[in-house]
Amino acid sequence: MAILGFLLLPAIVVTLAAFNGRAILSFPPETWSWRWFLKALAYEDFQAGLRNGLIVTGWASSIALVAGAAFAIALERYEFRGKRPLETVLLSPLVVPHFTVGLGFLILAAQIGVARGYSVIVACHVVLVLPFVLRSVYISLRNFDRRLEDAAASLGASPGRVLVTITLPLLRPGLVSGWLFAAILSFNEFTASLFVTAQRTQTLPVALYNYVREYADPSMAAVSVIYIAVTATLLTFANAFLGLAKVLNIERAR
Repeated sequence: MAILGFLLLPAIVVTLAAFNGRAILSFPPETWSWRWFLKALAYEDFQAGLRNGLIVTGWASSIALVAGAAFAIALERYEFRGKRPLETVLLSPLVVPHFTVGLGFLILAAQIGVARGYSVIVACHVVLVLPFVLRSVYISLRNFDRRLEDAAASLGASPGRVLVTITLPLLRPGLVSGWLFAAILSFNEFTASLFVTAQRTQTLPVALYNYVREYADPSMAAVSVIYIAVTATLLTFANAFLGLAKVLNIERAR
């Protein structure tokens, strides 16, 4: 409980600071007000950042889902040369600092003459979130009963039909949770995004960074509270309908 309280303490402090009635970020609040939430929702840079973030998140998480599922199936079911190095490369974003990835994509884009548009940001985010999709789908595959596929094939189903009617439906928890984690991580990604976004394509975390360089009011705290609420809601929904404990191999599937 002490560890849990220590982890929740920053979120509690930020939440209380968001309701501060004074025009400066301070704790504890002396007066209470909702106005910073209204200002955060009405601020044009935040609105543009939210729009850009949703576009990048939608594309990055969807591409990562398709690629991650394909790689997970290949790594779990087949033996081929270079399998271990490939797995190491795919999981390397878990240990490589994100600013290194962002700087690498910035240099690459400059060398090939590509502007810092959505394509560069999406590619960068796909690399960063791919390990989480790979892990999620891989765990679902480990809990998968392949005799169901064999039974469908023995009844005359083609490999494509087995994939669509048997494999993918049974992998749905891993696929949905993998996409969900990818979406959350992509939407909240800041370090790498700082290198690959421009003014017109900046995502919400980058917009927040630019805001805090100029202002010190509780609007930042208000946005953080909205972040926490939305993320907690999504994870609660995923746990209730998908069983994240089983997907992440915290408990054995029955």
